[in-house]
Amino acid sequence: MKQHFLLWALATTLASSAAVAQADKSPLQPIASLDVARYMGTWYEIAKYPNSFQKKCARNTRADYQAKPDGTVQVLNRCVMADGQTTEALGAARQVGPADSPKLQVRFAPAWLSFLPMVWGNYWVIDLDPQYQLVAVSEPEREYLWVLSRTPTVEPAAYQALLARLAQRGFKMTRLELSPQE
Repeated sequence: MKQHFLLWALATTLASSAAVAQADKSPLQPIASLDVARYMGTWYEIAKYPNSFQKKCARNTRADYQAKPDGTVQVLNRCVMADGQTTEALGAARQVGPADSPKLQVRFAPAWLSFLPMVWGNYWVIDLDPQYQLVAVSEPEREYLWVLSRTPTVEPAAYQALLARLAQRGFKMTRLELSPQE
């Protein structure tokens, strides 16, 4: 009887672990639709998964999005480095799919390289409040994650609720680091 219980407990644990692992590997879904015009403007980085291209950023990281007449979006990312200098990266974004698609691609390589698929990175809006004030952005592999806000600080309850939704979608909250503001 004791052996049957141990086997049942082991089987249940393995099944639970497999279900959690499967949840982490389920395809990432973006939000249903994005009003790109409402998305334009300044977004402050609240938290992110660390990445190599932002390693010099020490604080005050933000992104400014501006619609262009050709339907693309100008992206200007900036931050303050440890020495107090501001650094900027100018890029472009384009929507993938219909006019309300939450899937975009972004590039920071020179425009003359834009014909190369590898210079474009996925930028998927995966969580966005109805007021367009707090957003989570990632890509299909979940290697990158940014939490952005219209203001440099976020109401704690809204932030915690967003983190809970991200954890349910397979994101590792232990990888997420807060982005310092002044």
